[in-house]
Amino acid sequence: MTLTIQDLERLQEKLKEDHCDYQLELQSGNIVVMGPSDIESSEIKAEFIRLLGNWVKPRKLGRIFDSSGGFIMPNTELRAPDVSFVSAQRLKRTIRDFAQLVPDLVVEIKSKTDRIRPLEDKIKLFLQLGARVGILINPDELTLTIYRLNSEGEVLAGEDKLTIPELFPGWEISISQIWPPVFE
Repeated sequence: MTLTIQDLERLQEKLKEDHCDYQLELQSGNIVVMGPSDIESSEIKAEFIRLLGNWVKPRKLGRIFDSSGGFIMPNTELRAPDVSFVSAQRLKRTIRDFAQLVPDLVVEIKSKTDRIRPLEDKIKLFLQLGARVGILINPDELTLTIYRLNSEGEVLAGEDKLTIPELFPGWEISISQIWPPVFE
């Protein structure tokens, strides 16, 4: 049985009535429950959003979303990247609904139970459907891989610099900035 966005919304309403708050995605007609991530992955996500937001917001370049923001894709799937960005030109005003568009930037952060291949596949799907840039952050390897359509991905680590000139002209961070600090 192939499920729809409306089926997913009905399920979310029912779960809300039962005081359950699950994050759901619709993938190939199936509802997928997204579990919470480990706290290291969560901290990396928060730091990436902060670093990017400090550049994006004052320049009014667009909007940044966390993994609670759902996007209805052209293939009718509902997906929610860990971090996403939509340019101001494409989303002038936010809505109280899922966005019916593909984000310009999608970021996935590997949690301790994730496998790399499905995360790469998710990023590549977003790129095929119209995202301009995809990023995979792997805390296990202390690497960040940046993808563009029809590219295998460029792996960055240590003091390598992440730049995304097609979306954020002038923005630059060292990969080491996204890892959680150690307090001694």
